[in-house]
Parts: sequence; C-alpha cells; structure tokens
Amino acid sequence: MTDKLNELAAAGVAVWLDDLSRVRLSSGGLDQLRREKHVAGVTTNPTIFAKALSDADEYNWQLRDLATRGVDVEEAVRMLTTYDVRWACDVMRPSYDGSAGVDGRVSIEVDPRSAHDADKTVAEAKALWWLVDRPNLFIKIPATEEGLSAITDTLAEGISVNVTLIFGLDRYSAVMEAFLTGLEQAKANGHDLSKIGSVASFFVSRVDSEVDKRLEKVGSDQAKALKGKAAIANAQLAYERYTEVFASDRWKALEAAGAHPQRPLWASTSTKNPDYRDVIYVEELIAPGTVNTMPESVIHAYADHGETRGDTVTGAYDAARKVFADLESVGVDMADVIATLEREGVEKFEASWQELLDGVSKSLAAAGTGKGSPNKAAKSNAKAAEKAGGA
Repeated sequence: MTDKLNELAAAGVAVWLDDLSRVRLSSGGLDQLRREKHVAGVTTNPTIFAKALSDADEYNWQLRDLATRGVDVEEAVRMLTTYDVRWACDVMRPSYDGSAGVDGRVSIEVDPRSAHDADKTVAEAKALWWLVDRPNLFIKIPATEEGLSAITDTLAEGISVNVTLIFGLDRYSAVMEAFLTGLEQAKANGHDLSKIGSVASFFVSRVDSEVDKRLEKVGSDQAKALKGKAAIANAQLAYERYTEVFASDRWKALEAAGAHPQRPLWASTSTKNPDYRDVIYVEELIAPGTVNTMPESVIHAYADHGETRGDTVTGAYDAARKVFADLESVGVDMADVIATLEREGVEKFEASWQELLDGVSKSLAAAGTGKGSPNKAAKSNAKAAEKAGGA
C-alpha cells in the first residue's frame, strides 16, 4: 500500500497537525501520529484550546491545584495551555532533533486581544518563551499592521515565531520583510541564527469561503465558474513571492550565518464547502520547503486518497494571476476580501479566547468548591505531569 503522506513529505511538504489536547497527549495519540503519519509539527490557537478544555475531564486535577493556589483566570489559562504545549514539544522533540531544528515545532499564540498592541505582544511572547522553555517552541503572532514590528522585535530576542492570520499578498511581503529585519537584529544581538525558526501561516480555505459568497451574490455564470479558485491562486502567488525573497542577496547573507528560511505554512486547509474535494488544499499546494498544517481528519483523508503529483504551485503563477484578473472583472474586490478576513480572523480568535477564559473561570470555581473533583484519570495525569515538566 502506498504511503501517501510519505510521498507528500518527499515532495517537500512538512505535515503538521492543527490540533492539540490533553487527551491527545495522555493517550499517546500525538506520538502515534508522529511515528505513523509523518506528522512533524503542531499548531494551536485559542479555538483549539477552548474546545480541548471544554471537552475533557483530564484537566480537573490541574484546575483543582490552580483553584487551591487562588490564581486568577488568566494565569490559569496560561498554566493549562503552556503545560500542554510543553508536553507536546517533548513529544515532537525527535522530529526537531532529526531535522536540525527545522521541524518538530509546536506553536502557542499570544493573547489575541493584544493583536493591535506591539509592546504587549512582544512582552507576552517573551513570557511564553520562558514559561514553556523548550527550543522547539513557536510563538504565534498575528500579522496585523501592529504585529509586524512585534514579529521583528520578538525574533531579535532570539525567539522563534509562527506568524499567523496572513491572508493577502502585500501583507505577506511585509511579514517576510519583518522576518529578515528580525534576523538581522538577532545576529547583531549575538544570537545563534541556526536556533531561530519561523513559519508564515498563510490562510487558505477562508479565502474561498469569503470570495465564493461574493461570487454567489454576483450570480452570473462567469462569476459562479470562479468559485473555489481564489484561495489556491492566492497561495500560489504567495509562494512566488517567497521564492523571490529567499533568492535575494540579503537572504543569502543570513543563510551564510546559519539562518533557516521562513517557510510558508498553509493554514485553514480543511474544505468548508462539501462540493470541493476534501484534500484539495493539500494536493493543489505542493511545493518544496512548505508546511501544511491539517486537522487530523484531513491527514487521514490524504493518507487514504491524496494524490501527490509533484510541484503543483511553481508552474501555476500565470494561471493564478488570470484568476485574480477574472475575479476583478466580475466585481470581486480582493483588497476588501483580505481586509475583511483579517478583521474577522482576529475577532474570531478574541471570541475564542474569551470563551476559554469563561470556561476556565467556571471550572476554577467548581474545583474550588469540590464540584470539579478529578476523575479516575487524575493519578495517571499527575504522573504525566512529571514527564511534561509540571504546571
């Protein structure tokens, strides 16, 4: 039987998991995906953590300890989430060591409420880096206008960064500029560039969701024929910009100093429209030096019926530009699409963060009154805590 995920990895695409939970860690499920499904990294976000903490009793013992200590809800959230991420970093450490620090990375996001405050973002990035204390950590920073300087300043501290919520080409170019400047400053500050990693998370399926909605509103046959094409074209043109930047003399000077390139990471790769092939945002975005972070369902779908046809990006630039021209001709304003997606992206993560805070607040209250007593898994989780470095 063909190992389709191995074929994908051999084509230059690193397979990462877009999910994390205490259950996945304690059950050994993450390590199994690493060993059997070529999963070489993990991404998280506030939505993922809100779901994880609402679904499982395996956090109860830690919630009880936090309630006993009388910590506030924001500190509790940080203790709970950094605990999981630290544990995941340890699980993924073989991938990190085996790839000389390129893969095996696990991401944790700064408070999305600080997305438009560069100073708070950098301060929290440093705090998270210290809390997790693992070399294969990524700090996720949203690619807002204010986030650009935060990306540079965080990298300059020698901290690895996953830049998230990138939707448009111009913002992506600005992200790469922030990356290069950050590495130059890190070098000037005496940091070992070979230890600093970065990815740029370029969102995919959400672009089609927004554009398709607008195409339906236009309603013409020409407009409807463009459905499902914008997201892939957008990502393909992003990769074109990536190849240009990382062929420059400026980058080559950093590379000579030991730096790793900031790889494009395709995010939001599960299809939202059931009419589309469930692995379309994997099959159509195969290119060397990229990452595709997928929900587990997409990983299994690709393992079952994904088709690796070689590089599906590099030769598609002209066709992608034609898609953009055709979208403009039917009245789709891509600049407005990108602005809308960025605004909504930050808002959705802020809402998930508030949901996370509310859920943990209730859990702390219940634990403090004895109503949230640990389940039968408490003892095994306590042992696992020792392995993960504790709360």
